[in-house]
Amino acid sequence: MSKTKVEDVVYELCKPVTDKHHFELVEVEYKKEGGEWYLRIYIDKEGGITIDDCQIVSEELSEILDQVDPIDSAYIFEVSSPGIERPLKTERDYQKAMGKLMEAKLFSPIEGKKLITGILTGYTEDTVEFDQNNKKIILDKKQVAIIKPVIVFEELE
Repeated sequence: MSKTKVEDVVYELCKPVTDKHHFELVEVEYKKEGGEWYLRIYIDKEGGITIDDCQIVSEELSEILDQVDPIDSAYIFEVSSPGIERPLKTERDYQKAMGKLMEAKLFSPIEGKKLITGILTGYTEDTVEFDQNNKKIILDKKQVAIIKPVIVFEELE
């Protein structure tokens, strides 16, 4: 079975479990790293995911995956939070990121820059819009390698 097909099948198996616990199923990833295959399930919820949340989903999904056995080779199974610096991928990611400071890494420089930082102010299927110090920047999504949040650490006084 192809990598994409495995991800699609596992997504469908995972969705009822994450829905039952009111978690967002962010992504299913099946990839080879260092000679080993990894099946990673990324989940989220308002306020963030805990280790206990990951354990609940891991235990329930392990049983289902053992029964259905959608992957015909050995793999390492992980359930995780997507992390605070998770790149924007879905419509929901863009919605949640509106009005927040983001950075876009570009495939090729625009005006000599391969990194654009600004407040996400809009997006369409084909474009993403930033406000950079009251300057509107609209990028074609085909120009963008990745968009992710900028984490700003405030100094304690």
